[in-house]
Amino acid sequence: MIRLNNVSFGYSKHQKLFENLSMQLEPGHIYGLLGKNGAGKSSLLRNIAGLLFPTSGKIDVNGFEPLKRLPAFLQDIYFMPEEIYLPSISIHKYLETLAPFYPKFDEHQFFRHMKDFDMPEGNKLTGMSFGQKKKVITAFALATNTKVLIMDEPTNGLDIPSKSQFRKIVSTALDPQRTILISTHQVRDLDNLIDSIIILENSQILIQHSLDAVAERLHFGTLAHVDNDARVLYSEPSLRGYKAVSENYDQEESRVDLEQLFHAVMENTGRIRQIFS
Repeated sequence: MIRLNNVSFGYSKHQKLFENLSMQLEPGHIYGLLGKNGAGKSSLLRNIAGLLFPTSGKIDVNGFEPLKRLPAFLQDIYFMPEEIYLPSISIHKYLETLAPFYPKFDEHQFFRHMKDFDMPEGNKLTGMSFGQKKKVITAFALATNTKVLIMDEPTNGLDIPSKSQFRKIVSTALDPQRTILISTHQVRDLDNLIDSIIILENSQILIQHSLDAVAERLHFGTLAHVDNDARVLYSEPSLRGYKAVSENYDQEESRVDLEQLFHAVMENTGRIRQIFS
């Protein structure tokens, strides 16, 4: 479990990147952290991982304070950064060197994920493309079986088929004891993967809810007209009319469109907060 209590952080005393953030993330869920570039997503993840320290407030990860960097904390959390570096060694040597830091690492699981990614096993890491390196790190991250897995922009560098593979592989790695938090600005990359969403903007969490809760209160569909429709929170032209996000007055079922939800939250922040208060 991850708890943030009134957490603030900034790279200078005069400008806070985020302020008084409070949230709780439960195990057994895959959370998507969304926000514009520069909203503070990566810095928030690094605070949770203990790589940056909050200027005020407290973070608790499975009973540990990340900034203390205790061994028992480090062996049960894995942070996958956006920018990765891999040494000039073989995959087997990489596992031999790093896997012992994670007591629950499963080598068979790692190579199963590598096979699912259509990745060769014998290549040196530095001879791979950036996308291939991302696949290796993703397979390793999942195979650590840490209680907390944090991934920052993990689909950057992946082509469209690889992004589909990524979603399938990550979804199989969730268990009731594990919390997975994924940050991206490529909203569609998390379609059919996450079950809860967090949107960070203007130093605040604008929304943090399960997709089921979003689908109960908002409707995603196509409308012939949107003029003077008080229900509509966001719309964009389409071939059949307008794709729209509306208040779900009639409790109609619809599939959450993450990209449209993001736009609706950005354009109608106050009203979204009222709907979810």
